[in-house]
Amino acid sequence: MNHEDSIAPPRIARGTAGARRGSAMLLAVISVVILAALAGAVLKLSVASQLEVKSSRSSVRALYNCEAGVSHALGSVANGLTDPVGTLAAPTPFGGGGYSFTITDNGDDTFDLLAVGVFDGERRAIEVVARSAQDGPFANALFAGNEDGDPNYDLTFGGLGVQADDINGGVYSGGNIDVNGDADVAGPMIAAGTIQGGAGEEGEKQAIPDIAGMDYANTCDVDVLQEFIDNSEWKSDSFGGSAYQVPESNPAHIFRVNPSDRGTENASTAKHDFFLEDPYESVKADSSEDGSNASQVTLTGGGEPGPDGNGLVYFVDGNLWLHNKNVYSFMVSQKDSSSGVQVTFVVRGNIYFSDNLFYDDSKQDALAFIAVEDPAVADSGNIYLGDPTFGTVKEMNAFLYAENNFYDNNLDAAGSKKVTINGTMSAGNQVQIERDFLSHHSKLTVNFDQRVWDGTIVLPGLPDASGADRSVDVLSWREVPPPPVP
Repeated sequence: MNHEDSIAPPRIARGTAGARRGSAMLLAVISVVILAALAGAVLKLSVASQLEVKSSRSSVRALYNCEAGVSHALGSVANGLTDPVGTLAAPTPFGGGGYSFTITDNGDDTFDLLAVGVFDGERRAIEVVARSAQDGPFANALFAGNEDGDPNYDLTFGGLGVQADDINGGVYSGGNIDVNGDADVAGPMIAAGTIQGGAGEEGEKQAIPDIAGMDYANTCDVDVLQEFIDNSEWKSDSFGGSAYQVPESNPAHIFRVNPSDRGTENASTAKHDFFLEDPYESVKADSSEDGSNASQVTLTGGGEPGPDGNGLVYFVDGNLWLHNKNVYSFMVSQKDSSSGVQVTFVVRGNIYFSDNLFYDDSKQDALAFIAVEDPAVADSGNIYLGDPTFGTVKEMNAFLYAENNFYDNNLDAAGSKKVTINGTMSAGNQVQIERDFLSHHSKLTVNFDQRVWDGTIVLPGLPDASGADRSVDVLSWREVPPPPVP
C-alpha cells in the first residue's frame, strides 16, 4: 500500500478537550449555585412555614387561654364578684401561657367583660356583655324550698272558674308541683321532684338563702325590741286599747307592743307581739279595702320628727302583726320621700297578716318581710295569712319570705275567698296554704314583682345573694384587638 494512500488519523484541534472540561465545570458550578439558591429558598420557605405554623398554633392556644379567661370571668359574675384577675403585663398562668380579664359592672345587672389570652408571644382578646340573673326566692312569684327534704311535699294549685288560682310568674318547689282544676301558672315551673298538670323542669334544685349568715340581730339598723326596752311608755291610743309606745321621733314608733285590746292574740304566742301601726297618725278604716283610705304608717325623717327611717332594716325579736280591729288596710309611707319607701322588716318569730297592705307609689315603694326562726321557739320563722276570726286579708303588696313555712289562718272563711299578693311569696321550707273549704276554693293570686330580681329597686338587708344560685346570660360575644401592654 502506498504510504500516501493510507488513511491518516483524525486531527484533534488543540485545546478542545480542555474547553469541554471547563464548560462542564461551569455548568456544574452554575447548577450548584442554582441548587443552593433553590435549597436556600426552600429552607427559607420551610422556616417561614414552620414559623407561620408555630405562630398559628400559638395564636390558637392564645385564643383557648382567652376563652378560659372568659369562663373564669363569667364564673366571677355568677358569684357576685367583679375583681380583675391578672394584668396585661402579668397574666394569670394557664395552659402554658396565661390570661387576664376585667369586669365592669354597668349597674343594671349587665357586665362588660374583657379577657386577654397569651401564649408564646401571641395575644388574643374577647369582649363579652353578660347579664346576671339570680335564681331563688326573689326570682320567682312563689318559692317553696322544702328545706326539710320531705319526699311527699306537693305544692298544689287548684280551684274552678273564677276561684281558680292564678300565678303570674315563675314557681319553684323543692318537692313536687301539682296544678289541677282551672288553676294557671303563667311562668316557668321548676321542681326538685315531679310536675303534674303542666310542663316544666323536673329534678332541678334551687338554693335556699343563708338567713343565719345575715346575722340580722347584729347587722340591723333598728333593734326594735331594744328601743322599746329603753324608751317605751304604756299608753292608750285610738288604734285600740293601751300598749307600749315610743316617741314619734324614734324610728321604732311605727310599732305598738302587746296592745290590751288584742289580748287573745298576745296570749297565743310565746314572745312579745309587735303590731305595725302608727299611734301618731289617725285611724282610717278603708272599708272599701282598696287602699284609698288606708291608715298611714309614717317613717321618721322626710319632714317628720327624728332621723331618716327610710332605707333601713328593722329587726323585731318577737312576733309581728298587721292586724287591727278598727282597720282593714295600712300603708307605709314617708311624707317627703321623692324616691319611694324601701324598708325591710326582719322578725325573729312569726309574722301574722290579717289586714291589707298597700303601696303609695307602686313603682318606687317596696317592702320586704322576712320571718326567721328562733332556736328557742318551735313555732317560729313562719308567715300566717288571714284573720284568725274573720279571714279578712285580701291584698298584700310586699316581698314575703318565711325561713320556715307559709300557713293559712282561716283563709277558708267567707271574707277571704280571694287573696292577692303583689310581690313574691317564698318559704325556705314549705308553702302550706290549704284553700279548699267545703264546696268552695279560696283563690290565690300571686303577681310577680320583678323589681328586686332585675335590680330596679334595692331593698336593704335581703338574704345574701351568695346563698342562692346565679345564672349568667351572655348577651354578646366578639373578638377584638388586644389592648397594648402598658
